[in-house]
Amino acid sequence: MEPEIEILLSKKLVGKSIEMSFVENKTHELWKSFMPLKKLIKNTVGTDLYSIQKYPVNFNPQMNFTKWATIEVADFDNVPDNLEKYTLVGGLYAVFIHKGLASDFQKTFQYIFNEWLPNSEYKIDDREHFEVLGAKYSTDDPNSEEEVWIPVQLK
Repeated sequence: MEPEIEILLSKKLVGKSIEMSFVENKTHELWKSFMPLKKLIKNTVGTDLYSIQKYPVNFNPQMNFTKWATIEVADFDNVPDNLEKYTLVGGLYAVFIHKGLASDFQKTFQYIFNEWLPNSEYKIDDREHFEVLGAKYSTDDPNSEEEVWIPVQLK
């Protein structure tokens, strides 16, 4: 599973956020609260959803981080009151494709951080990690696909 290395331009996103840890995972709660509100966003760009994580420096699984459930918008005009604005800064990313059930994501995560990253010419950059949940994504389909974007910089 070799990634594509891509430069991402900044994106305007609208959605909801929640603070959580891997130990106290609230991902399902976050998406359940966002999806009914998605229809209120009138200026979307495409249909892809963005699951964004902003981890603290020297992160470990017990630490809290902020997770976002979002969709891209053309601008921040007329954002519904119960949703938040978020600007994804962009930059250099290693883009992996996770194939399979969402419950198997941990295997992809372990490959990226335990195998690929230590053997690559890159190191993690202190920016957002995110997944793009597009047309091929489904939480309970073994043929599901999602893009996994890892912020990197040269070592």
